[in-house]
Amino acid sequence: MISSKIEISSKTIVFIALFIFLIWFTFQITDILIMLFVSVILTAAMGPLVDRLEKLRLPRPLAIVLVYIVVWGIVGSLIASLIPSLVDQTRRLIQILPAAVNRIEFFNTHQQEIAQQFLSRVGELPQNLLRLVFNLFGNLLNVLTVLVMSFYLLLERGRQEKYVSHFAGPESAPRVNRVIEEVESRLGAWVRGEVVLMFAVGLLTYIGLVFLGLDIALPLAILAGFLEIIPNVGPIISSVPSVLVALTVNPLIAAATASWYFLVQFLENNFLVPKVMQKAVGVNPLISLLGLMVGLRLGGPVGAVLALPIIITIRTCLKEFFPTLLTPTS
Repeated sequence: MISSKIEISSKTIVFIALFIFLIWFTFQITDILIMLFVSVILTAAMGPLVDRLEKLRLPRPLAIVLVYIVVWGIVGSLIASLIPSLVDQTRRLIQILPAAVNRIEFFNTHQQEIAQQFLSRVGELPQNLLRLVFNLFGNLLNVLTVLVMSFYLLLERGRQEKYVSHFAGPESAPRVNRVIEEVESRLGAWVRGEVVLMFAVGLLTYIGLVFLGLDIALPLAILAGFLEIIPNVGPIISSVPSVLVALTVNPLIAAATASWYFLVQFLENNFLVPKVMQKAVGVNPLISLLGLMVGLRLGGPVGAVLALPIIITIRTCLKEFFPTLLTPTS
């Protein structure tokens, strides 16, 4: 019997050890990587505004500061103006939702228990939504960190080609720069498109709910706007508490509420998304849904939100470096 001896070189052992360490280290700094990716997304969104101001012969640091003041000033003012009404209506929403169970008379005992558990979860949606925001950034310090990182990324954009040429070499630098510019362009367009879609969906939802006589329309509309960022699934989730609240009025209002959400979703998918997002995303809806499921599984709500930007980034890189993978074979 011939015995074979397998020899593993010391270089192979070192490589495997370094690879395992790299995987472990990546998991240890996941929160930091998420903040860095969010900073890149914000940089891509604000970059064109800074570039336009810089073309007006403003110093780049001053242009960045002006964009920060305008953008985050508007966001802060909007949040501050909505907080009083939002808190009041959210409190009333939490009080009203349990009463919807009494409107579902055809449920048997077992189904009522399920409905009670479901409603308890739905009643926690406003708190969970707020918790999602804080989990995304961690705390106020992390928010400031993201803003500071975005500031420096914007500041260093002009030196991008120099850095890439240094690390990637003169031969690969043009391709790498092309990928970076394409990723920035698509991510920036995605962010700006999402802002438009979130505002449009929230506004349409608010108008419809007010017209139907629901006096706690504000938190429901804000929920619909925020959840629009989660493709396909978000609008369905956001409609559930609204329909349940409408059930406390009467079944006809509940049916009208469900119909209104369906109409908003129809208008979004057939008119808004093709105009606003198609060029920015360019991702197959099935791939988006699968990415959403994987992101939700691996990273929870944060993973679901970041799934599409990650897919956009990966797809852009594959298109440049491995174009045959994205080219359908005849």
